Amino acid sequence: MEQMKGGDHVQIQIDPVSAAPIYQQIRDRVVEAVAAGDLTPGDQLASVRQLAVDFGINVATVAKAYDVLRNEGIIRTNHKSGSVIARGPGTAPADDAFVADWSARLATLLAEAVAQGLTDAAIIERSTAIVDDFSARRSTSDTAKDSPS
Repeated sequence: MEQMKGGDHVQIQIDPVSAAPIYQQIRDRVVEAVAAGDLTPGDQLASVRQLAVDFGINVATVAKAYDVLRNEGIIRTNHKSGSVIARGPGTAPADDAFVADWSARLATLLAEAVAQGLTDAAIIERSTAIVDDFSARRSTSDTAKDSPS
């Protein structure tokens, strides 16, 4: 599925056989696109109905994903103009409540890695690689935006 972003397209894919609920997959792909700089504050998202049609899923599933994103402050929605990206790299830092919640979720993810036998070094290496990838993708995205069309 391609998500409209101005004149560009951002690829958002879901896996209908994944253990993760579809609404969570949509939420996660949008957050990842924001982290990578593929979606930036002010970018328009497809309407709930359009995304549901594109994926062939229930409108309530997409609405739930957008509700989660809205509650997290990632998007804002106006009934006339639709949903747009509200936060991203370079916006004001997250509030203390977000940081506390995120830290708790991160601790659980790290505990899962340890419980599955990953070494501390492997966890740090993989975490650094993921952060570096987002940073590199943002740099690439910023360069593409700065070049004339």
